[in-house]
Amino acid sequence: MNSFIGWIGGKRALRKQILALFPEQIGRYIEVFGGAGWVLFAKEKKPNQLEVFNDMDGELINLYRCVKYHCTALQEELRWLLSSREQFFIYKSQIQQQGLTDIQRAARYYYLIRISFGSDRRTFATSSRGLDKGISYLSEIRNRLSGVVIERKDFEDLIRVYDRKNALFYLDPPYKGTERYYNAKFSEEDHLRLNRVLHNLQGKFILSYNNDTFISELYQGFRIQEIERRNSLPAKYDVEPFKELIITNF
Repeated sequence: MNSFIGWIGGKRALRKQILALFPEQIGRYIEVFGGAGWVLFAKEKKPNQLEVFNDMDGELINLYRCVKYHCTALQEELRWLLSSREQFFIYKSQIQQQGLTDIQRAARYYYLIRISFGSDRRTFATSSRGLDKGISYLSEIRNRLSGVVIERKDFEDLIRVYDRKNALFYLDPPYKGTERYYNAKFSEEDHLRLNRVLHNLQGKFILSYNNDTFISELYQGFRIQEIERRNSLPAKYDVEPFKELIITNF
């Protein structure tokens, strides 16, 4: 199934390639930098397999939890939100302030993702895309999230808690040079820290990154696959395909 939101750096285009790398025997699956969860939602749900979704963006995690536990109330709240440039910037301002309930905050955050240009939550998109289909689709997302553990932890703490020999971690951290586009801060030291943590992992990991010299050198010794995907810009701009890396320890 598809995700219910767009996301900067989302893995809609690469999810099939990533899923093709999954080992057959997985006791637990942990998505460390969840975002839109494209891989989780495309993945087959298996009985007796622990699934964990994690992200450090508090607004995003509040949205996921409201979809999972208060879906009907969230859908009702969303039906009252108007699609207009003026309302977009009102909601953008409101979400920075205190006083909203979790459901109100989740509704506004979902609105900002859906109505913004490129799902950046900052700029109003002049398109005909509305909320109606997205609102009804939340019921399917709620069903898929049943049994999924939703966490908001630093990646090092999360990996320490869930690491086992039968674990598979999928990691899609902010790409080198794009860290400023995300609400949760991520520094060069975090890139180095992530590398140190993965060197000591008991389980298996699949890691996505941009094709960057710093990253390639950092992960020497692991299996690195170079891939290309079509750039999201319209074909008329004649831009080159975007190059990425998929790194694994198996």
